[in-house]
Amino acid sequence: MPTLPREQPEPTPAKSHEARRMAESFGADAPRYDQARPGYPEVLIARIVAGSPGSPGSDVLDVGCGTGIAARQFRAAGCAVLGVEPDARMAGFARDRGLPVEVAAFEDWQPAGRTFDAVIAAQSWHWVDPSAGAAKAAQVLRPGGRLAIFGHAYEPPPEVAEPFAAAFRRAAPDSPLSGQPARRPLSLYQAAYEKFADQIRETGQFHDPEQWRFDWEQPYTRGQWLDLLPTTGGLTRLRPDQLAEVLDAVGSAIDALGGRFTMHYTTLATTAVRAAVS
Repeated sequence: MPTLPREQPEPTPAKSHEARRMAESFGADAPRYDQARPGYPEVLIARIVAGSPGSPGSDVLDVGCGTGIAARQFRAAGCAVLGVEPDARMAGFARDRGLPVEVAAFEDWQPAGRTFDAVIAAQSWHWVDPSAGAAKAAQVLRPGGRLAIFGHAYEPPPEVAEPFAAAFRRAAPDSPLSGQPARRPLSLYQAAYEKFADQIRETGQFHDPEQWRFDWEQPYTRGQWLDLLPTTGGLTRLRPDQLAEVLDAVGSAIDALGGRFTMHYTTLATTAVRAAVS
């Protein structure tokens, strides 16, 4: 799904929300996930907070909050954040760091009359049933509240991506994910966010969605990238021997680059404001 790296091959956007076993596999090593996964551009966080009716001090609902990476950034910006997370292991990790989290899939979560200034989904909306997600967000947003769906598009350089793809095919030849290309164009990621916008429009309860884009870079050492890879969806369900084969190949590729490389990130967002209740 085009909100995660090539090292996390996933189902097509139309089917991601049905792949519950993969969706709930990330908690296998929650501490590693929290340490290795990148955060989000501060300018994105600030823009969402400034555009929410409760700012400063907005009430934020974080859909699929995971270990709380985005939630902690919003809390640092002065927001009160409630997480909803289907994986109890991820939720437990976030709670241990002071984030209130309720364990449920967003489609099944019961708001009990609570409403929010912003509903965010950081790297998680593709796991939400598209027939229910935007309407559920509209239900819990106050008039003028903002739905913000965002995530990273990042493709390692060919020198890293191509050895990864070859190793994944060798290690897991029967995986439906092994036939994906080594690198995917940004337009594929953008198309997914345009589809999110269409789903929001279909509710008839939001002003016209906007598309935001933030470009940035982050350097990785060999060790840092090999810490991140096991947290991605294509690898969380591999056997230890399969994972070792993939990591060995990628590690050798990074060694050939001098032991480090620079990742060029694009963080994409689809965001819309809840229309006034008539």
